[in-house]
Amino acid sequence: MSAQSTRFWIVTLATVATMAVTAALGFWQLDRAGQKRALQEQLDQRGQLAPWSTSDLVQATDLQAGLHRPVMLRGHWVQGASLFLDNRQMNARAGFFVITPLRLQGSDRAVLVQRGWVARDFNDRSRVPTIEAPEGEVRLEGRLAPPPGRLFQLGESGSGPIRQNVDIPGLALEFGVPLLDVSVLQTGDADDGLQRDWQRIAAGVEKHHGYAFQWFGLCTLAGVLYVWFQFISPRRKRTPHGPEAR
Repeated sequence: MSAQSTRFWIVTLATVATMAVTAALGFWQLDRAGQKRALQEQLDQRGQLAPWSTSDLVQATDLQAGLHRPVMLRGHWVQGASLFLDNRQMNARAGFFVITPLRLQGSDRAVLVQRGWVARDFNDRSRVPTIEAPEGEVRLEGRLAPPPGRLFQLGESGSGPIRQNVDIPGLALEFGVPLLDVSVLQTGDADDGLQRDWQRIAAGVEKHHGYAFQWFGLCTLAGVLYVWFQFISPRRKRTPHGPEAR
């Protein structure tokens, strides 16, 4: 077998392998998009369900199955337990998410409520705004959600009112109240000075479509380059051009 023939088959096998891998990755991304689309439909359906009441939430055996479902709760704020999660954004502005545990009516348990967003004082980064937590009974509406997302941090979060991250078991020990392993994004009227323009829950289908397009594009490019350099370009070199060929 000549060197040229060996080169031809090596390039052919490499191209076939490249196209097979990139095509498989493209179809895998489309499959992931289908899974995320089904998840998005599930999230949208949960958002349209009837709200859980306080008793529904307390008696629920699978809280994870109720995530993103509306809730209408009654209870009392745990006094002295409000915290400010730092470096949180809303409408492209950095500030605090205010969180406070709500002791649920008729129960010794509480749920962590993400009450809303407030701007911070960039001149005095240790200063926190005054956010009231009335002692009387509270009625609030919201949406069941996972605990607040964690951000990268150096070292421990500390024990002051400003925290980078929190975890449910740690807060339960700190405030001496049993906490459900979910949180509530409070919605409704913002008469407490907090903003509640929470982002819509999205499963990220578009991201996988974008990745699939990239992989299929690489697959097509590999095929085009193979045809050009293995067939078209050599043929053009062998075909005479110009007046001398006539």
